Amino acid sequence: MQNLPKKVRSKKLNSRVDLTAMVSVSFLLIIFFMVVGELSKAKVMDLALPDKDPICGPYCGTGGCIRGNRLYTILLGDDDRIITYSGILSYPEEAAPKEIQFGKNGIRKLILLKKQEVQNYMASLGKPKNGVIVIIKPSKKSNFKNLIDILDEMAITKIDTYTIVNDFTPEESNLLASN
Repeated sequence: MQNLPKKVRSKKLNSRVDLTAMVSVSFLLIIFFMVVGELSKAKVMDLALPDKDPICGPYCGTGGCIRGNRLYTILLGDDDRIITYSGILSYPEEAAPKEIQFGKNGIRKLILLKKQEVQNYMASLGKPKNGVIVIIKPSKKSNFKNLIDILDEMAITKIDTYTIVNDFTPEESNLLASN
């Protein structure tokens, strides 16, 4: 036989891939997408709308009827001024609008009194779940801190139905301009 050159076979090395870095990256990606998913959820605020009430007197609007004594309006002016009144200014439920201060013995006390008054009245009509409706009207001269303070008062006094409105009637503008 012929002497053929022998084929030299290369020695196969044990190939081993270190997956530690890939596992670390995959865990980081999982955590990242979990956090992003949690942060992208919509944050919503509960909305409580007043019931339509067929017995409402002069307070009927296009969206239904609301008893005027359930309404409590808070006007925010400059220099931490607060003017409040019950009902509609054209048909006031109280003698006159009041100017009061922020704090425990100021606006909070009046809101709690109004809330209790409306709850008692609505309970006598057989509608104990209908409470006070607070309308907050910040003027262009009021500051953001005052608005946040009023919203804090709504949370502290547990007012369920309130709204922030920025349109003023001429009478309300005159109230804020006086003094």
